[in-house]
Amino acid sequence: MTDYTTHNEQNNNTKLTAKSSSKIAIIGGGLSGLFTATLLERKFAQHSDLQITLFEKSRGVGRLATRYRCDTTTGKNWQWSFGAQFFTAKTDSFQQFITPWLDSGLLQPWRAQVVSLSIVDEAGQPPHIKQREQWGTEQARYVSTPKMTSWGRALADQLQQTTMQFKIRVAPLAQYSNPQAGQPTELFDDNGESLGRFDWVICTAPNGQAAELMADSGFTEHAKILQPEMLACYTLMLGWNDESKLPDGLKSSNNNQGLKLWDVAYLQDSILAKIFVEYHKPNHDGLLPSVTIHADNDWSQQQVEQDIEEMTARLLAAAKEALSWSEQTAPSQIDCHRWRYAATSMALNDEGDEQPLGILVDKAQRWIVSGDWCGRGNIESCYQMAEEMVEVIAATLEI
Repeated sequence: MTDYTTHNEQNNNTKLTAKSSSKIAIIGGGLSGLFTATLLERKFAQHSDLQITLFEKSRGVGRLATRYRCDTTTGKNWQWSFGAQFFTAKTDSFQQFITPWLDSGLLQPWRAQVVSLSIVDEAGQPPHIKQREQWGTEQARYVSTPKMTSWGRALADQLQQTTMQFKIRVAPLAQYSNPQAGQPTELFDDNGESLGRFDWVICTAPNGQAAELMADSGFTEHAKILQPEMLACYTLMLGWNDESKLPDGLKSSNNNQGLKLWDVAYLQDSILAKIFVEYHKPNHDGLLPSVTIHADNDWSQQQVEQDIEEMTARLLAAAKEALSWSEQTAPSQIDCHRWRYAATSMALNDEGDEQPLGILVDKAQRWIVSGDWCGRGNIESCYQMAEEMVEVIAATLEI
């Protein structure tokens, strides 16, 4: 096992010098963790003794979840991005950050045709589909190709000073350690085995998990962790054997005005929120017809503890109503996933406006709790929070 013995045990007011081995632990291998590791390495590129260890409880990084199935007859795949479908880059710094991957083609803009879809109450009537907008260059939406997981893996592959440890569950910080201000923190796994001693510990888990990790640890900002409300989301994944089997609802963007394909539908008066046509995305040629449907977050939160099979049946009924399939055009592939932490409902400020929380820092113990939920709950928030964390850590390192 790596020797994690600290090279300094200074008080909180003393900076870590360039001669010391600065060790940073990142808990969570989602985009927040990967962005943080990337920006730390870039910020301290000349600091050869910087050591970053990223702990991830699953088998892989990125969490831009992709699921696929193969048709054994044709060898083609159905593919669903059942987590984030796309992301935006509204700030100059994030736009600059993603430019190399745009240049390589791994990230591509999705110029989707977007419609509004309304259920018609009259029996036997198809839903009303109305053209809404086309996503363009002024406010581009980006996807990772050929899968949403591809970008996370590319980010991980570029890391040079970061060691990634998978299938590791970090134990609550108060369970085994006796943290003292100004001294490195020793982390343990859930079996009580030491994971090493670190000058900074960064937690990028969802806030419910972060609250458990920091419980009774003396983390000075613990009360703020649960201020943003995290909402659930049920995701329904559907597939058809070929385009000839598609229901009419996936073909027409305007009733009785020809077959004009659409890519994204926003639903009204339904437990469903959005429908995404996967095989219309850039660089998704050759996929079998695949559709991902996200349920309404408020509805999902109310049903979060319900039986998944029951929820799948209810979502299927709503999807059938929205897409108007018959026995001949029903999907051949059906899957459902429940996200417990899918969307962020931000806290309100004194003026009643939604206000991002921002990263939570305990400078004495050198602990940071962060994630997209500290911002606006999207991928760009992951990056913005990572920027904030790097600046906080940079203030304690003499480079």
